Amino acid sequence: MNTIRTFAATAGAMLLLYAGTTLAQGIKMPAPSPTQTIKQDFALSNIELSYSRPLKNGRVIMGDLVPYGKVWRTGANSATTITFGDDVNFGGVPVKAGKYGLLSIPGAQSWTVILTSSLDVTSPAAYKQENDIARVTVKPVATPFSQESFTIGFENVRSNSVVLTLGWDKTKVPVVIKADIDDKITAQINDAMQNAEKKPYFQAAVYYYESGKDINKAVEWINEAATQSPDAFWVWYQKARINAKAKNVKVAKEAAQKSIELATTAKNDDYVTLNKKLLATLK
Repeated sequence: MNTIRTFAATAGAMLLLYAGTTLAQGIKMPAPSPTQTIKQDFALSNIELSYSRPLKNGRVIMGDLVPYGKVWRTGANSATTITFGDDVNFGGVPVKAGKYGLLSIPGAQSWTVILTSSLDVTSPAAYKQENDIARVTVKPVATPFSQESFTIGFENVRSNSVVLTLGWDKTKVPVVIKADIDDKITAQINDAMQNAEKKPYFQAAVYYYESGKDINKAVEWINEAATQSPDAFWVWYQKARINAKAKNVKVAKEAAQKSIELATTAKNDDYVTLNKKLLATLK
């Protein structure tokens, strides 16, 4: 009888242990420093960034949790990586398209931001300076508010430049990234104008206008674009802008009025407003 009771007690204890283990294994908890992967369209491709985001949690960050003068993985957990789809200029240093580790050496007065060929640096001991691809010095900016989560992001995104920002607590570190894409775009335009069945007059005209190229060529192409798409109010608006820049005021006014008529029919108030603002500048 005692043997039976002992067996039952043992079996019950084992069952509870098993149930507890199973329950523990089944609990999913949020990561204390969640990983974020972001992709920003830039130049003719994109920039992709992967990093982990630690929280401040009431701690002193700069100079303490993030020590000054030591290599930092620029995040938490695994290594921070950044991938460029185009060749870029990173803080003044030419960098080929590819994937790199993103590291930094924080300082009270200046930061060193590093691109390395090593994709697995998670501690100062693992860092090898000979693997640096780019090493730039950046002045940190004090922010008027405290940022709880460490954040890497992109600001002032333009066709050929963007600002990479590292931000945590009351510190932001900006790095300017540029891409020289003019030769590539110009080559595409020239090829299309020679070989394409339907010429990309609209895109070519707007690019020449916005990049400060031959304005007379832009006028020629936008006129062709308006012929291609006579009911496109956005084309007529660009025709007005381009001719205004070329000092063809009469043509610019006529194009703006035409765009207003077409936009009104299409019930697009935004373009009506844009054209009225443009007309107000044409004297």
